[in-house]
Amino acid sequence: MAQPENANPLVFQRSKERQILPEEEDDNVVDKIDDREVFDLIRSINDPEHPLSLEELNVVEESKVKVDDDRNEVDISFTPTIPHCSMATLIGLAIRVKLLRTLPARFKVQVEITPGSHVSEKAINKQLADKERVAAALENPHLLNVINQCLGGRPQ
Repeated sequence: MAQPENANPLVFQRSKERQILPEEEDDNVVDKIDDREVFDLIRSINDPEHPLSLEELNVVEESKVKVDDDRNEVDISFTPTIPHCSMATLIGLAIRVKLLRTLPARFKVQVEITPGSHVSEKAINKQLADKERVAAALENPHLLNVINQCLGGRPQ
């Protein structure tokens, strides 16, 4: 394996697990999806270069997850560990795939790089917002295998 671009990243403490309330487990109660629930879905995604989660590297933060359940919108900003990270598009794809696989289909998911945190921010955001390009990327078996590994799956 090649040497990671950021060989010695800062590691942050994981946040505490969210308390599940009894009404959240009651199927008869309408429970809106909120920021913390979506953060919990993406926080444990593995970084492609390190044996650490995106939360531990501070790539994803709860404060940068915005959910509007009434409007069916989820907006995520993520911050690569270095401004020239070549894995930024892959990280964004992994976040998008995780949410597409776990959230109800009614949600429009937008994944973007935190403004000012990457040298190719506009180009990467354009790629991540283009449904055709995302679909084409997910048809690449090697790329899909890497994304599945980031999501905790085994290589195929």
